Amino acid sequence: MTPAIFLDRDGTLIELVHHLRDPADIRIIPGAADAVRRFKAAGYRIVIITNQSVVGRGMLTLEGLADVHEELVRILAREDICLDGIYFCTADPAVSGPEGAEHPDRKPNPGMLRRAARELDLDLGNSWMIGDSLSDILAGRNAGCAGSILVRTGYGCEVDPEEEAVTLVADDLSHAVDLLPGQ
Repeated sequence: MTPAIFLDRDGTLIELVHHLRDPADIRIIPGAADAVRRFKAAGYRIVIITNQSVVGRGMLTLEGLADVHEELVRILAREDICLDGIYFCTADPAVSGPEGAEHPDRKPNPGMLRRAARELDLDLGNSWMIGDSLSDILAGRNAGCAGSILVRTGYGCEVDPEEEAVTLVADDLSHAVDLLPGQ
């Protein structure tokens, strides 16, 4: 089993675009590509974990989401980066019950991380969740990760860094690499 870095997508790896629908709007946050390369060099697998209610709300199709992810993969490939997986939940949080906010895959629930761990043979106990929201941080804790890092990009500047669930706080993804044990 291998440890992983579970990355939120919007506001953590790429610049925050509310309800991203157009692949042309994808911009990697400065320093993030280098950070991903450093995570890989340290022996971590890289898995995107992202809530995509834009699909559940009917604002984007699954095919459109696939186009966004294909463009993200192309952009990262130009940086010599290959992701190990992209997991997403399309549940609309405005819908009550297991088809919406309570969906087992919708962060802060751990479903996407646990599924990735099963499918990719990942060691959750030695993995880290990195994101810009409290739901990202809680998803890592709820999945049994070693810890979670709140980045102060995207929505991260609005989250109280003293929140109990927050293990570590980083200015951005490149700073997060330096905070991991053994780095």
